[in-house]
Amino acid sequence: MFKKLFFIFLIGVFFSACEEAPKETVEAKKPNIIYIMADDHTTQAFGIYGSRLATLNPTPALDQLANEGMVFDNCFVTNAICTPSRATIITGQYSQANGVLDLEGHIPPDRQYLPQEMGKLGYESAIVGKWHLEEEPASFDYYAVLPGQGKYHDPEFIVQGEEEWPKNRIETTGHSSDNITDLTIEWLKDKRNKDKPFFLMHHYKAPHDDFEYAPRYKDYLEDAYIPEPASLYVNGNNGSVATRGNNDSLLTVIGSSVSKRNTIRSIGMRLWSDEFTKISNPEFNASFQKKLNLSDREYTHATYQEYLKRYLRCVKGVDDNVARLIRFLKEEGLYDNTIIVYTGDQGFMLGEHDYIDKRWMYEESMRMPFFVRYPEKIKAGTRTDAIINNADFAPTLIDMAGGTAPEQMQGNSFKTILETGKEPEGWQQSTYYRYWMHMAHAHANPAHFGIRTKQYKLIFFYGKYWVNTKGPKATWNKKSWGNRFEMDTPVAWEFYDLGKDPEEMNNAYDNPVYKDVIADLKNQLLQKRKSLNEEDGDKYPHIQKVIDEHWND
Repeated sequence: MFKKLFFIFLIGVFFSACEEAPKETVEAKKPNIIYIMADDHTTQAFGIYGSRLATLNPTPALDQLANEGMVFDNCFVTNAICTPSRATIITGQYSQANGVLDLEGHIPPDRQYLPQEMGKLGYESAIVGKWHLEEEPASFDYYAVLPGQGKYHDPEFIVQGEEEWPKNRIETTGHSSDNITDLTIEWLKDKRNKDKPFFLMHHYKAPHDDFEYAPRYKDYLEDAYIPEPASLYVNGNNGSVATRGNNDSLLTVIGSSVSKRNTIRSIGMRLWSDEFTKISNPEFNASFQKKLNLSDREYTHATYQEYLKRYLRCVKGVDDNVARLIRFLKEEGLYDNTIIVYTGDQGFMLGEHDYIDKRWMYEESMRMPFFVRYPEKIKAGTRTDAIINNADFAPTLIDMAGGTAPEQMQGNSFKTILETGKEPEGWQQSTYYRYWMHMAHAHANPAHFGIRTKQYKLIFFYGKYWVNTKGPKATWNKKSWGNRFEMDTPVAWEFYDLGKDPEEMNNAYDNPVYKDVIADLKNQLLQKRKSLNEEDGDKYPHIQKVIDEHWND
Protein backbone atom coordinates (compact mmCIF):
# COMPACT_ATOMS: atom_id res chain seq x y z
CA MET A 1 0.00 0.00 0.00
CA PHE A 2 2.79 2.36 0.94
CA LYS A 3 4.59 1.66 -2.36
CA LYS A 4 1.37 2.32 -4.29
CA LEU A 5 0.78 5.64 -2.51
CA PHE A 6 4.41 6.67 -3.02
CA PHE A 7 4.14 5.88 -6.74
CA ILE A 8 0.97 7.99 -7.03
CA PHE A 9 2.75 10.80 -5.18
CA LEU A 10 5.68 10.69 -7.62
CA ILE A 11 3.32 10.84 -10.61
CA GLY A 12 1.60 13.85 -9.08
CA VAL A 13 4.89 15.64 -8.49
CA PHE A 14 5.98 14.92 -12.09
CA PHE A 15 2.80 16.32 -13.66
CA SER A 16 2.78 19.26 -11.29
CA ALA A 17 6.34 20.13 -12.30
CA CYS A 18 5.41 19.92 -15.96
CA GLU A 19 2.40 22.20 -15.47
CA GLU A 20 4.40 24.73 -13.51
CA ALA A 21 7.47 24.80 -15.80
CA PRO A 22 8.05 28.45 -16.64
CA LYS A 23 7.44 29.56 -20.22
CA GLU A 24 11.06 30.76 -20.55
CA THR A 25 12.38 27.23 -19.90
CA VAL A 26 10.28 25.80 -22.71
CA GLU A 27 11.24 28.61 -25.06
CA ALA A 28 14.92 28.21 -24.24
CA LYS A 29 14.81 24.84 -26.02
CA LYS A 30 14.26 26.65 -29.29
CA PRO A 31 17.41 27.04 -31.37
CA ASN A 32 19.40 30.20 -30.90
CA ILE A 33 20.14 32.10 -34.11
CA ILE A 34 23.29 34.02 -35.04
CA TYR A 35 23.21 35.85 -38.35
CA ILE A 36 26.76 36.88 -39.28
CA MET A 37 27.23 39.37 -42.12
CA ALA A 38 30.42 40.97 -43.40
CA ASP A 39 30.36 44.09 -45.57
CA ASP A 40 31.31 43.42 -49.20
CA HIS A 41 32.62 39.89 -48.53
CA THR A 42 32.25 38.38 -51.96
CA THR A 43 32.18 34.72 -53.05
CA GLN A 44 35.54 35.05 -54.84
CA ALA A 45 37.22 35.54 -51.46
CA PHE A 46 36.36 32.10 -50.02
CA GLY A 47 37.79 28.66 -50.35
CA ILE A 48 34.41 26.95 -50.58
CA TYR A 49 33.33 28.81 -53.72
CA GLY A 50 36.33 27.60 -55.71
CA SER A 51 37.26 30.91 -57.29
CA ARG A 52 40.72 31.86 -58.52
CA LEU A 53 41.51 33.05 -54.96
CA ALA A 54 40.64 29.73 -53.31
CA THR A 55 44.25 28.52 -53.60
CA LEU A 56 45.24 31.30 -51.17
CA ASN A 57 43.06 29.68 -48.48
CA PRO A 58 41.57 33.04 -47.44
CA THR A 59 38.82 31.70 -45.15
CA PRO A 60 39.76 28.47 -43.33
CA ALA A 61 37.41 29.03 -40.37
CA LEU A 62 34.48 30.04 -42.55
CA ASP A 63 35.09 27.14 -44.91
CA GLN A 64 34.97 24.75 -41.96
CA LEU A 65 31.73 26.31 -40.75
CA ALA A 66 30.25 26.06 -44.25
CA ASN A 67 31.27 22.41 -44.60
CA GLU A 68 29.36 21.61 -41.41
CA GLY A 69 26.13 22.82 -43.02
CA MET A 70 24.63 23.78 -46.37
CA VAL A 71 26.26 26.06 -48.95
CA PHE A 72 24.11 28.03 -51.42
CA ASP A 73 25.64 28.50 -54.87
CA ASN A 74 22.84 30.72 -56.20
CA CYS A 75 22.18 33.32 -53.52
CA PHE A 76 21.71 36.83 -54.91
CA VAL A 77 21.18 40.37 -53.71
CA THR A 78 18.23 42.35 -55.03
CA ASN A 79 20.03 45.73 -55.01
CA ALA A 80 23.83 45.60 -54.59
CA ILE A 81 24.49 48.55 -52.31
CA CYS A 82 24.82 48.56 -48.52
CA THR A 83 21.76 50.38 -47.17
CA PRO A 84 19.16 48.96 -49.60
CA SER A 85 20.46 45.42 -49.07
CA ARG A 86 20.26 45.76 -45.29
CA ALA A 87 16.78 47.24 -45.58
CA THR A 88 15.66 44.23 -47.62
CA ILE A 89 17.15 41.83 -45.08
CA ILE A 90 15.44 43.51 -42.10
CA THR A 91 12.04 43.91 -43.84
CA GLY A 92 11.85 40.93 -46.18
CA GLN A 93 10.84 43.40 -48.89
CA TYR A 94 12.29 44.64 -52.17
CA SER A 95 13.53 48.22 -52.42
CA GLN A 96 10.42 49.87 -53.79
CA ALA A 97 8.21 48.22 -51.16
CA ASN A 98 10.44 49.14 -48.20
CA GLY A 99 11.21 52.59 -49.60
CA VAL A 100 15.00 52.33 -49.41
CA LEU A 101 16.25 52.82 -52.95
CA ASP A 102 19.71 54.17 -52.18
CA LEU A 103 22.20 55.04 -49.43
CA GLU A 104 20.02 57.87 -48.13
CA GLY A 105 17.15 55.56 -47.14
CA HIS A 106 16.28 54.52 -43.60
CA ILE A 107 14.13 52.00 -41.76
CA PRO A 108 12.24 53.36 -38.72
CA PRO A 109 11.52 51.08 -35.75
CA ASP A 110 7.94 50.34 -36.81
CA ARG A 111 9.22 48.72 -40.03
CA GLN A 112 12.04 46.67 -38.50
CA TYR A 113 9.98 43.56 -39.07
CA LEU A 114 12.56 40.82 -38.53
CA PRO A 115 13.44 41.58 -34.88
CA GLN A 116 9.78 42.33 -34.17
CA GLU A 117 8.71 38.89 -35.37
CA MET A 118 11.52 37.20 -33.46
CA GLY A 119 10.37 38.98 -30.32
CA LYS A 120 6.85 37.63 -30.81
CA LEU A 121 8.35 34.14 -30.89
CA GLY A 122 10.00 34.61 -27.50
CA TYR A 123 13.47 35.50 -28.70
CA GLU A 124 15.72 38.14 -27.18
CA SER A 125 17.19 40.10 -30.07
CA ALA A 126 20.48 41.98 -30.45
CA ILE A 127 22.47 43.67 -33.19
CA VAL A 128 26.19 44.42 -32.95
CA GLY A 129 28.35 46.14 -35.57
CA LYS A 130 27.32 47.86 -38.77
CA TRP A 131 23.68 48.94 -38.97
CA HIS A 132 23.71 51.70 -41.63
CA LEU A 133 19.95 52.27 -41.68
CA GLU A 134 20.13 55.69 -39.97
CA GLU A 135 17.30 55.40 -37.46
CA GLU A 136 17.55 53.73 -34.06
CA PRO A 137 17.40 49.91 -34.21
CA ALA A 138 14.84 50.17 -31.44
CA SER A 139 13.04 46.94 -32.30
CA PHE A 140 16.06 45.05 -30.99
CA ASP A 141 16.32 44.41 -27.24
CA TYR A 142 20.02 45.31 -27.34
CA TYR A 143 22.25 47.15 -29.79
CA ALA A 144 25.81 48.39 -30.09
CA VAL A 145 26.16 49.74 -33.62
CA LEU A 146 28.61 51.82 -35.60
CA PRO A 147 27.55 55.36 -36.52
CA GLY A 148 26.98 55.26 -40.27
CA GLN A 149 29.90 53.46 -41.90
CA GLY A 150 31.87 53.64 -38.68
CA LYS A 151 35.65 53.63 -38.38
CA TYR A 152 38.03 50.75 -38.89
CA HIS A 153 40.34 51.80 -36.04
CA ASP A 154 39.26 52.80 -32.52
CA PRO A 155 35.58 52.95 -33.48
CA GLU A 156 32.75 54.41 -31.45
CA PHE A 157 29.53 52.45 -30.96
CA ILE A 158 26.05 53.81 -30.35
CA VAL A 159 24.33 52.02 -27.47
CA GLN A 160 21.16 52.36 -25.41
CA GLY A 161 21.36 54.89 -22.61
CA GLU A 162 19.80 57.85 -20.87
CA GLU A 163 20.10 60.22 -23.82
CA GLU A 164 18.17 60.02 -27.07
CA TRP A 165 19.49 58.24 -30.17
CA PRO A 166 22.27 58.55 -31.29
CA LYS A 167 23.97 60.37 -28.40
CA ASN A 168 24.85 57.42 -26.17
CA ARG A 169 28.32 56.35 -27.28
CA ILE A 170 31.06 54.07 -26.08
CA GLU A 171 34.66 54.26 -27.26
CA THR A 172 36.83 51.28 -28.11
CA THR A 173 40.49 50.78 -28.90
CA GLY A 174 41.74 48.55 -31.66
CA HIS A 175 40.33 47.23 -34.94
CA SER A 176 36.60 47.16 -35.61
CA SER A 177 36.48 43.43 -36.43
CA ASP A 178 38.00 42.65 -33.03
CA ASN A 179 35.83 45.20 -31.23
CA ILE A 180 32.60 43.92 -32.79
CA THR A 181 33.44 40.38 -31.74
CA ASP A 182 34.33 41.57 -28.24
CA LEU A 183 30.96 43.26 -27.86
CA THR A 184 29.08 40.24 -29.17
CA ILE A 185 30.84 37.86 -26.81
CA GLU A 186 30.26 40.26 -23.91
CA TRP A 187 26.53 40.33 -24.66
CA LEU A 188 26.31 36.57 -25.04
CA LYS A 189 28.22 35.95 -21.85
CA ASP A 190 26.99 38.63 -19.46
CA LYS A 191 24.14 40.77 -20.79
CA ARG A 192 21.47 38.54 -22.31
CA ASN A 193 18.59 36.83 -20.57
CA LYS A 194 19.76 33.22 -20.47
CA ASP A 195 16.23 31.94 -19.87
CA LYS A 196 15.30 32.91 -23.45
CA PRO A 197 16.62 31.89 -26.86
CA PHE A 198 18.55 34.63 -28.63
CA PHE A 199 18.51 36.11 -32.11
CA LEU A 200 21.77 37.96 -32.78
CA MET A 201 22.77 39.93 -35.88
CA HIS A 202 26.57 40.18 -35.83
CA HIS A 203 27.73 42.59 -38.57
CA TYR A 204 31.34 43.35 -39.52
CA LYS A 205 32.42 46.57 -41.19
CA ALA A 206 35.22 44.71 -42.98
CA PRO A 207 36.10 44.22 -45.77
CA HIS A 208 34.48 47.50 -46.93
CA ASP A 209 36.81 50.00 -48.59
CA ASP A 210 39.27 51.54 -47.81
CA PHE A 211 40.42 48.14 -46.52
CA GLU A 212 42.16 49.35 -43.37
CA TYR A 213 43.29 46.02 -41.96
CA ALA A 214 44.52 45.36 -38.42
CA PRO A 215 48.29 45.99 -38.14
CA ARG A 216 48.99 42.36 -37.27
CA TYR A 217 48.13 41.40 -40.85
CA LYS A 218 50.58 43.73 -42.59
CA ASP A 219 52.80 40.83 -43.71
CA TYR A 220 49.93 38.47 -44.63
CA LEU A 221 50.22 37.61 -48.36
CA GLU A 222 53.02 40.17 -48.70
CA ASP A 223 55.11 37.91 -50.95
CA ALA A 224 52.20 36.08 -52.55
CA TYR A 225 51.07 36.44 -56.15
CA ILE A 226 47.33 37.12 -56.25
CA PRO A 227 45.73 35.40 -59.28
CA GLU A 228 44.27 37.91 -61.71
CA PRO A 229 41.10 37.66 -63.78
CA ALA A 230 41.72 37.69 -67.52
CA SER A 231 38.96 40.28 -67.94
CA LEU A 232 41.02 42.76 -65.93
CA TYR A 233 43.03 43.30 -69.11
CA VAL A 234 40.80 42.05 -71.96
CA ASN A 235 37.04 42.45 -71.49
CA GLY A 236 35.83 40.78 -74.67
CA ASN A 237 32.23 41.57 -75.57
CA ASN A 238 31.11 42.26 -72.01
CA GLY A 239 28.85 45.26 -71.62
CA SER A 240 27.07 47.43 -74.16
CA VAL A 241 26.68 50.98 -75.32
CA ALA A 242 25.09 51.55 -71.88
CA THR A 243 28.35 50.75 -70.08
CA ARG A 244 30.83 51.88 -72.71
CA GLY A 245 29.13 54.68 -74.62
CA ASN A 246 29.02 55.13 -78.40
CA ASN A 247 32.41 54.17 -79.81
CA ASP A 248 33.59 53.56 -76.22
CA SER A 249 33.21 57.26 -75.48
CA LEU A 250 32.16 56.69 -71.83
CA LEU A 251 34.85 54.21 -70.80
CA THR A 252 36.71 56.93 -68.91
CA VAL A 253 33.74 57.80 -66.67
CA ILE A 254 31.50 54.73 -66.27
CA GLY A 255 32.41 52.03 -63.76
CA SER A 256 35.21 52.70 -61.27
CA SER A 257 38.29 50.75 -62.25
CA VAL A 258 41.49 49.03 -61.17
CA SER A 259 43.37 50.40 -64.17
CA LYS A 260 43.70 54.05 -65.14
CA ARG A 261 40.70 53.62 -67.46
CA ASN A 262 38.30 55.60 -65.27
CA THR A 263 39.85 59.04 -64.99
CA ILE A 264 37.44 60.12 -62.23
CA ARG A 265 37.59 57.16 -59.84
CA SER A 266 40.05 54.28 -59.90
CA ILE A 267 41.31 52.34 -56.91
CA GLY A 268 44.88 53.51 -57.49
CA MET A 269 43.84 57.08 -56.74
CA ARG A 270 43.31 55.96 -53.15
CA LEU A 271 45.87 53.21 -52.79
CA TRP A 272 48.79 55.37 -53.84
CA SER A 273 47.64 58.67 -52.31
CA ASP A 274 49.75 60.28 -49.58
CA GLU A 275 46.65 60.60 -47.39
CA PHE A 276 45.92 56.88 -47.40
CA THR A 277 49.40 55.41 -47.44
CA LYS A 278 50.42 57.32 -44.32
CA ILE A 279 48.29 54.88 -42.33
CA SER A 280 48.76 51.78 -44.47
CA ASN A 281 51.97 51.01 -46.31
CA PRO A 282 54.21 54.05 -46.85
CA GLU A 283 57.24 51.95 -47.72
CA PHE A 284 55.45 50.30 -50.61
CA ASN A 285 54.10 53.64 -51.81
CA ALA A 286 57.52 55.25 -51.74
CA SER A 287 58.99 52.46 -53.86
CA PHE A 288 56.02 52.55 -56.20
CA GLN A 289 56.32 56.27 -56.81
CA LYS A 290 59.87 55.74 -58.06
CA LYS A 291 58.58 53.55 -60.90
CA LEU A 292 57.73 56.53 -63.06
CA ASN A 293 58.02 54.58 -66.29
CA LEU A 294 55.40 51.93 -65.53
CA SER A 295 53.34 50.92 -68.53
CA ASP A 296 49.56 50.90 -68.17
CA ARG A 297 49.59 47.13 -67.80
CA GLU A 298 52.33 47.26 -65.16
CA TYR A 299 50.38 49.90 -63.27
CA THR A 300 47.20 47.80 -63.41
CA HIS A 301 49.09 44.72 -62.19
CA ALA A 302 50.74 46.54 -59.27
CA THR A 303 47.50 48.24 -58.28
CA TYR A 304 45.50 45.01 -58.44
CA GLN A 305 48.03 43.15 -56.31
CA GLU A 306 47.97 45.81 -53.59
CA TYR A 307 44.17 46.19 -53.78
CA LEU A 308 43.59 42.46 -53.29
CA LYS A 309 46.15 42.10 -50.51
CA ARG A 310 44.52 44.86 -48.48
CA TYR A 311 41.07 43.43 -49.13
CA LEU A 312 42.15 39.90 -48.17
CA ARG A 313 43.86 41.15 -45.00
CA CYS A 314 40.49 42.53 -43.92
CA VAL A 315 38.91 39.19 -44.82
CA LYS A 316 41.55 37.42 -42.73
CA GLY A 317 40.53 39.55 -39.74
CA VAL A 318 36.89 38.55 -40.21
CA ASP A 319 37.76 34.86 -40.55
CA ASP A 320 39.91 34.89 -37.42
CA ASN A 321 37.20 36.63 -35.43
CA VAL A 322 34.52 34.19 -36.58
CA ALA A 323 36.85 31.43 -35.37
CA ARG A 324 37.07 33.22 -32.01
CA LEU A 325 33.28 33.51 -31.79
CA ILE A 326 32.89 29.80 -32.60
CA ARG A 327 35.38 28.86 -29.88
CA PHE A 328 33.32 30.84 -27.40
CA LEU A 329 30.09 29.14 -28.48
CA LYS A 330 31.69 25.73 -28.06
CA GLU A 331 33.09 26.60 -24.61
CA GLU A 332 29.65 27.79 -23.50
CA GLY A 333 27.87 24.72 -24.87
CA LEU A 334 25.92 26.84 -27.36
CA TYR A 335 27.39 25.71 -30.65
CA ASP A 336 25.14 22.83 -31.64
CA ASN A 337 21.86 24.42 -30.56
CA THR A 338 22.56 27.60 -32.52
CA ILE A 339 21.59 28.18 -36.14
CA ILE A 340 24.59 29.99 -37.61
CA VAL A 341 24.18 31.92 -40.86
CA TYR A 342 27.03 33.59 -42.72
CA THR A 343 26.72 35.98 -45.63
CA GLY A 344 27.86 39.32 -47.06
CA ASP A 345 25.55 42.25 -47.71
CA GLN A 346 26.22 41.78 -51.43
CA GLY A 347 29.07 40.68 -53.67
CA PHE A 348 32.03 42.78 -54.79
CA MET A 349 34.05 43.27 -57.95
CA LEU A 350 37.67 42.26 -57.45
CA GLY A 351 38.99 43.43 -60.79
CA GLU A 352 36.64 41.42 -62.99
CA HIS A 353 35.94 43.43 -66.17
CA ASP A 354 38.32 46.04 -64.67
CA TYR A 355 35.68 47.01 -62.09
CA ILE A 356 35.87 47.66 -58.36
CA ASP A 357 33.06 48.08 -55.81
CA LYS A 358 29.60 46.49 -56.30
CA ARG A 359 26.30 47.90 -57.72
CA TRP A 360 26.43 45.97 -61.01
CA MET A 361 24.13 43.09 -61.90
CA TYR A 362 27.21 41.20 -63.03
CA GLU A 363 27.85 37.94 -61.18
CA GLU A 364 30.61 38.98 -58.80
CA SER A 365 28.57 41.94 -57.54
CA MET A 366 25.14 40.31 -57.50
CA ARG A 367 26.09 36.95 -55.98
CA MET A 368 26.13 36.68 -52.19
CA PRO A 369 28.00 34.07 -50.15
CA PHE A 370 25.49 32.19 -48.02
CA PHE A 371 25.70 29.12 -45.83
CA VAL A 372 23.91 27.81 -42.75
CA ARG A 373 24.98 25.40 -40.01
CA TYR A 374 22.49 23.68 -37.71
CA PRO A 375 23.31 19.99 -37.19
CA GLU A 376 19.90 19.06 -35.81
CA LYS A 377 18.14 19.91 -39.08
CA ILE A 378 20.79 20.56 -41.76
CA LYS A 379 23.00 17.80 -43.10
CA ALA A 380 26.71 18.63 -43.11
CA GLY A 381 28.57 18.88 -46.40
CA THR A 382 25.54 19.73 -48.54
CA ARG A 383 25.17 22.26 -51.35
CA THR A 384 22.26 23.54 -53.38
CA ASP A 385 21.85 25.47 -56.60
CA ALA A 386 18.35 26.63 -55.59
CA ILE A 387 17.85 30.33 -56.29
CA ILE A 388 17.37 32.49 -53.20
CA ASN A 389 17.86 36.19 -52.54
CA ASN A 390 18.18 38.50 -49.55
CA ALA A 391 14.42 39.16 -49.42
CA ASP A 392 14.09 35.49 -48.47
CA PHE A 393 16.35 35.68 -45.41
CA ALA A 394 13.83 37.12 -42.94
CA PRO A 395 10.96 34.74 -43.82
CA THR A 396 13.36 31.79 -43.51
CA LEU A 397 14.77 32.83 -40.12
CA ILE A 398 11.25 33.39 -38.80
CA ASP A 399 10.19 29.99 -40.13
CA MET A 400 13.18 28.26 -38.52
CA ALA A 401 12.29 29.93 -35.22
CA GLY A 402 8.82 28.43 -35.38
CA GLY A 403 6.88 31.36 -36.80
CA THR A 404 5.24 32.48 -40.03
CA ALA A 405 6.40 35.51 -41.99
CA PRO A 406 3.94 38.43 -41.91
CA GLU A 407 2.00 39.23 -45.07
CA GLN A 408 3.99 42.37 -45.88
CA MET A 409 7.14 40.34 -46.45
CA GLN A 410 7.72 39.59 -50.13
CA GLY A 411 10.41 36.94 -49.70
CA ASN A 412 9.94 33.19 -49.45
CA SER A 413 11.12 30.81 -46.76
CA PHE A 414 13.65 28.23 -47.94
CA LYS A 415 13.53 26.23 -44.70
CA THR A 416 12.45 23.13 -46.65
CA ILE A 417 15.55 23.38 -48.85
CA LEU A 418 17.78 23.62 -45.78
CA GLU A 419 16.22 20.56 -44.20
CA THR A 420 15.80 18.34 -47.26
CA GLY A 421 18.33 19.63 -49.76
CA LYS A 422 15.57 19.73 -52.37
CA GLU A 423 13.56 22.54 -53.92
CA PRO A 424 9.87 22.30 -53.01
CA GLU A 425 7.33 22.14 -55.79
CA GLY A 426 6.80 25.56 -57.35
CA TRP A 427 10.04 27.05 -55.95
CA GLN A 428 11.23 30.25 -57.65
CA GLN A 429 13.36 29.65 -60.75
CA SER A 430 14.59 33.22 -61.13
CA THR A 431 15.49 36.31 -59.15
CA TYR A 432 14.88 40.02 -59.79
CA TYR A 433 17.51 42.74 -59.46
CA ARG A 434 17.39 46.53 -59.59
CA TYR A 435 20.06 49.15 -59.02
CA TRP A 436 18.48 52.58 -58.61
CA MET A 437 21.40 54.83 -57.70
CA HIS A 438 22.25 56.09 -61.19
CA MET A 439 25.79 57.48 -61.73
CA ALA A 440 26.51 57.85 -58.02
CA HIS A 441 29.70 58.53 -56.06
CA ALA A 442 31.92 58.53 -59.16
CA HIS A 443 31.57 54.76 -59.26
CA ALA A 444 29.20 55.83 -62.01
CA ASN A 445 27.03 52.76 -62.52
CA PRO A 446 24.05 53.38 -64.82
CA ALA A 447 20.66 52.48 -63.34
CA HIS A 448 19.39 49.09 -64.47
CA PHE A 449 17.16 46.14 -63.67
CA GLY A 450 16.94 42.56 -64.81
CA ILE A 451 16.24 38.90 -64.23
CA ARG A 452 18.55 35.95 -63.61
CA THR A 453 17.67 32.27 -63.96
CA LYS A 454 20.01 29.34 -63.38
CA GLN A 455 21.23 29.58 -66.97
CA TYR A 456 20.47 33.06 -68.29
CA LYS A 457 20.69 36.70 -67.34
CA LEU A 458 18.87 39.61 -68.97
CA ILE A 459 19.70 43.21 -68.00
CA PHE A 460 18.01 46.44 -69.07
CA PHE A 461 20.04 49.63 -68.60
CA TYR A 462 17.57 52.51 -68.65
CA GLY A 463 20.13 55.16 -67.74
CA LYS A 464 18.19 57.62 -65.58
CA TYR A 465 18.12 58.61 -61.91
CA TRP A 466 14.90 57.76 -60.06
CA VAL A 467 14.22 61.48 -59.54
CA ASN A 468 13.33 63.21 -62.80
CA THR A 469 16.20 65.66 -62.78
CA LYS A 470 14.76 67.45 -65.83
CA GLY A 471 11.55 68.34 -63.97
CA PRO A 472 11.22 72.04 -63.08
CA LYS A 473 10.37 71.30 -59.44
CA ALA A 474 12.67 68.31 -58.99
CA THR A 475 14.66 68.13 -55.75
CA TRP A 476 17.42 65.76 -54.75
CA ASN A 477 20.64 65.73 -52.77
CA LYS A 478 23.02 67.88 -54.79
CA LYS A 479 25.68 67.98 -52.08
CA SER A 480 26.51 64.27 -51.93
CA TRP A 481 30.00 63.73 -53.32
CA GLY A 482 30.63 62.41 -56.80
CA ASN A 483 27.03 62.13 -58.00
CA ARG A 484 26.10 62.81 -61.61
CA PHE A 485 22.39 62.12 -61.35
CA GLU A 486 21.58 64.62 -64.10
CA MET A 487 23.66 62.70 -66.64
CA ASP A 488 21.43 60.39 -68.67
CA THR A 489 23.32 57.46 -70.16
CA PRO A 490 22.60 55.33 -73.25
CA VAL A 491 19.85 52.72 -73.08
CA ALA A 492 20.73 49.12 -73.87
CA TRP A 493 19.96 45.46 -73.20
CA GLU A 494 22.49 42.82 -72.21
CA PHE A 495 22.00 39.06 -72.28
CA TYR A 496 24.37 36.36 -71.05
CA ASP A 497 24.15 32.60 -71.45
CA LEU A 498 25.74 31.69 -68.11
CA GLY A 499 25.83 28.01 -69.00
CA LYS A 500 28.25 28.73 -71.85
CA ASP A 501 29.65 32.06 -70.64
CA PRO A 502 29.86 32.05 -66.82
CA GLU A 503 32.32 34.95 -66.77
CA GLU A 504 29.95 37.15 -68.83
CA MET A 505 32.41 37.91 -71.58
CA ASN A 506 29.89 37.87 -74.43
CA ASN A 507 26.77 40.01 -74.51
CA ALA A 508 24.65 37.84 -76.81
CA TYR A 509 21.55 40.05 -76.89
CA ASP A 510 21.78 40.48 -80.67
CA ASN A 511 22.40 36.81 -81.38
CA PRO A 512 19.30 35.49 -83.22
CA VAL A 513 19.85 32.05 -81.69
CA TYR A 514 18.53 33.45 -78.39
CA LYS A 515 15.54 35.34 -79.79
CA ASP A 516 12.92 33.07 -78.19
CA VAL A 517 14.84 32.76 -74.90
CA ILE A 518 15.09 36.54 -74.59
CA ALA A 519 11.39 37.00 -75.42
CA ASP A 520 10.50 34.52 -72.67
CA LEU A 521 12.81 36.26 -70.19
CA LYS A 522 11.19 39.61 -70.97
CA ASN A 523 7.77 38.13 -70.20
CA GLN A 524 9.09 36.70 -66.93
CA LEU A 525 10.63 40.06 -66.11
CA LEU A 526 7.32 41.84 -66.66
CA GLN A 527 5.58 39.36 -64.36
CA LYS A 528 8.25 39.73 -61.67
CA ARG A 529 8.06 43.51 -61.71
CA LYS A 530 4.28 43.43 -61.40
CA SER A 531 4.14 40.83 -58.63
CA LEU A 532 6.83 42.59 -56.58
CA ASN A 533 5.42 46.11 -56.97
CA GLU A 534 8.60 47.08 -58.81
CA GLU A 535 6.92 48.70 -61.79
CA ASP A 536 7.55 52.36 -62.59
CA GLY A 537 4.21 53.43 -64.05
CA ASP A 538 2.84 56.70 -62.68
CA LYS A 539 5.44 56.92 -59.89
CA TYR A 540 8.45 57.24 -62.17
CA PRO A 541 6.96 58.20 -65.55
CA HIS A 542 10.28 59.46 -66.94
CA ILE A 543 11.67 55.93 -66.49
CA GLN A 544 8.51 54.24 -67.75
CA LYS A 545 8.79 56.28 -70.93
CA VAL A 546 12.26 54.85 -71.56
CA ILE A 547 11.02 51.33 -70.86
CA ASP A 548 8.11 51.72 -73.31
CA GLU A 549 10.35 53.15 -76.03
CA HIS A 550 13.09 50.55 -75.78
CA TRP A 551 11.41 47.36 -74.58
CA ASN A 552 11.47 45.81 -78.04
CA ASP A 553 14.87 47.10 -79.14
